[in-house]
Amino acid sequence: MAACVFDSPLYARLFDTGHVGRLFSDSATLRAMLLVEGGLAKVQGQLGVIPELSAAAIARASVEVQLDPGAMAEATGQNGVCVPALIAAFRSAMQAPEHAQYVHWGATSQDIIDTGLMLRLRQSLTLMEADLKALLATLGDLARQHAALPMAGRTYGQHATPTTFGAVVAGWGAPLLDLLAALPELRCATLWVSLSGAAGTSAALGHPATRAALAEALGLVDPGRTWHTDRTPVLRIADWMQRLTLALAKMGEDLTELAQTGIAEIALGGAGASSTMPQKQNPVAPSVLVALARQGAGLTAVLQSSAVHRHQRDGAAWFTEWMCLPQIVTGTAAALTAARPLSAAITPQPAAMAAALGEGSGTIHAEALSFALAARMSRPDAQAAVKALCREAAATGAALASLAARDHPHLDIAGLFDPARQTGAAPAAALGFADAASTATRAG
Repeated sequence: MAACVFDSPLYARLFDTGHVGRLFSDSATLRAMLLVEGGLAKVQGQLGVIPELSAAAIARASVEVQLDPGAMAEATGQNGVCVPALIAAFRSAMQAPEHAQYVHWGATSQDIIDTGLMLRLRQSLTLMEADLKALLATLGDLARQHAALPMAGRTYGQHATPTTFGAVVAGWGAPLLDLLAALPELRCATLWVSLSGAAGTSAALGHPATRAALAEALGLVDPGRTWHTDRTPVLRIADWMQRLTLALAKMGEDLTELAQTGIAEIALGGAGASSTMPQKQNPVAPSVLVALARQGAGLTAVLQSSAVHRHQRDGAAWFTEWMCLPQIVTGTAAALTAARPLSAAITPQPAAMAAALGEGSGTIHAEALSFALAARMSRPDAQAAVKALCREAAATGAALASLAARDHPHLDIAGLFDPARQTGAAPAAALGFADAASTATRAG
């Protein structure tokens, strides 16, 4: 077993992080930090903090040089951060000491690492947004197509009242719509530039407008203050991603249950095979969604604890963040990658759903029967009467509808025991979600 499934060639298709995974390689990490160094030099040249000629040389070199992460390992181990080794290697690769001396002018390691992280998180959110929209489009179509398809609703794992498959799909998709809608505000509130110097005072940067200019150059937000020890932006992004992973896990749990042997109410195209049991089609993708959410929940808890920093900088807290955040991000990406083809492979089985509705002598319609009786007697008396009929049905195997017709011939038994007429607002909820998903996925 690999130390991390997201980096494993063996498990690359089971936990596929897509393009997001490549943003959290060592090479991508160094490239993002070099872009920050280049952007910093460029704005400092414009502000007269460093010579413009040197600024142009640094900015050009930042997109041209190729650095070897392995060559920086020893220095990183000694220093606890990779930026000193990065700066040394960058200056050497420039082969222009007269310009290279101005690299990293007034900044500190955390400025470069955190700002580079935000560049990668911004791209991660962009990629996730595209996947989320595609997923919502598929779920919206599924909800619309099956808005009125009756199936058994369940509470505590037991049959409750009829619902529709379209409404179940809408239940999966509604939190995803909320998460999609939250992205614009999330970006504004979290994608911050970091440029405050060693102890957060900006004392060595040389110009008070440097941070704002760097934010504009990199397309990030200037928070107007230091955030070396305030990890709120990181926590908020991680929280959004974990809520997304949890929402997908809800879909995974339901699909696993609905695909169970016996009366399988949904079919999953491309489900997994067993090595010894040819009859099985294992719900692999749903299981991936649940496993990723469980991992993310644990990592998020550790990440929360890493937000407690001592004084102006804290190595242990920072290191803990590095160990958790990349796996939270890549885990979310893997969940989306698994959910998209899964959603397209879901096929409801109407006959199995109808059979499930008929289980238990039709007692799934007990609520409707009790409210119908409440029109002619007190609500407590109606409930007591229906409970007695349910006990009789369970003891004798007789259908609840037959027993109700025997004792209450005045009732519209056919209507009360017709699942299609007892789904309440479920069809409308499915269509409402489908419309909202269509609008949201067309926007932007």
